[in-house]
Amino acid sequence: MCDIWQQFLTIARDEVGSRVVETWFKAISFVRFDAAVTTVYLEAPNVFVRDWVQKHYQALFQTHLGRLLHVATLRVVFQDNRLQPQETVQVQQSPVAQPPSDQLMVRAQQAPAYLDAVKKRPSSSINGLHTFESFVVGSSNSLAYAAAHAITEKPGILYNPLFIYGKSGLGKTHLLHAIGNEIKTRNKDAVVVYQTTDRFVTEFINAIRFDKVHRFKEKYRQVDILLIDDVQFISNKEQTQEAFFHIFNSLYDAHKQIVFSSDTFPQDITGIAERLQSRLASGLVADMHMPSLETKVAIIKKKAALSNEDIGDEVAYFIASLPVSNVRELEGALIRVLAFSSLTHQPITLELAQKVLARGVMYHTAKRQHVDFDRIINTVNKYYPCTLAALRSKSRNKDVALARHVVMFFMKQLTDRSLRAIGEYLGGRDHSTIMHGLEKVQEQIVGDKTFEQTIKIIERELAG
Repeated sequence: MCDIWQQFLTIARDEVGSRVVETWFKAISFVRFDAAVTTVYLEAPNVFVRDWVQKHYQALFQTHLGRLLHVATLRVVFQDNRLQPQETVQVQQSPVAQPPSDQLMVRAQQAPAYLDAVKKRPSSSINGLHTFESFVVGSSNSLAYAAAHAITEKPGILYNPLFIYGKSGLGKTHLLHAIGNEIKTRNKDAVVVYQTTDRFVTEFINAIRFDKVHRFKEKYRQVDILLIDDVQFISNKEQTQEAFFHIFNSLYDAHKQIVFSSDTFPQDITGIAERLQSRLASGLVADMHMPSLETKVAIIKKKAALSNEDIGDEVAYFIASLPVSNVRELEGALIRVLAFSSLTHQPITLELAQKVLARGVMYHTAKRQHVDFDRIINTVNKYYPCTLAALRSKSRNKDVALARHVVMFFMKQLTDRSLRAIGEYLGGRDHSTIMHGLEKVQEQIVGDKTFEQTIKIIERELAG
């Protein structure tokens, strides 16, 4: 019968996937097959597993076990000393050969030992490389950074819970690890646990499978600092939310610090019970958004410095200007440039970065082929009237400054000219002045929809 059960698991893996087999079917034990009444007796570790498997997979059990046992009509009964035997609906199988001869009571494999995840003392899983010192602060993340740093001084008292939200790749996970590292530095005996929500859910399911829910809850009640990443993935998981709710209350009542990250504001997370939503938003909620161009440049230069590399402003600006959706992609671009430079023993120059990241800048390159400075000035002049002499002057008039900044923006975006070359063309300005102008345009694009629309119109016209 052990062979029969293993064959069934192999078939089930092909039918429903390895994850279902590992999570649910391997928690089931094959107890015996009674040939006289054509009944298979299986054992589930608890009511939850029994009901789940029967609700979702009973037909699969009957079909394939019936075929393997050469039975036309098979009954499947779940039994356990703690459970009432639960019988599934009968399924007719096509007539087949005679049943095998070894159909006596056979005890098959036992449910595996409970996973190591539920231990007496939780482990931290903190990444030592993510610290506050290696985090670049800008206007886009200053509140989240300040709050994260503040709770390390008085954990469980200030901003409990702390909820950090923002799109993927903006540094939320970095801040969670930074909190853990700082607290462990201040108090080496503190029990700090970083956990992604999907691991938390998997751990809870395993606890249910093997009747270890009590140990699961006890584990988290020992925690001093609980850092939960991507909490939005707990949506539509009712039982996990219930356990999570009680763990949260226990830690909160004991003044233990709780920190969540999410890609969504708490009240916008769907599939979460209202009472849990209110818990998530009951402390300080801090957002993170895409950093400004200036902050991107600072991030690029700091990441390069951590790799013992010194890159110039033009290279840093070029990488920071790539059309990417988050900081993680910017870091990936930097890594490609650094790796290429190291492997080919070439200095890190703007030309090298453009060569390595050619695909990433394809959007810009297609336009650069047909755009020069004169055309940019003439096109921008239609929307922000200003003469070339005024653009090159020292005038700080608001309208002149805006036109100048827009011209700078398109000169950098749509040509291959350096910051220094742009500055020289516009009256001998240095590269830092050009970067300041680019920063101003980026900020206004984010905050002014009308301005953003005008920039898009100019871009389309310049692109032909």
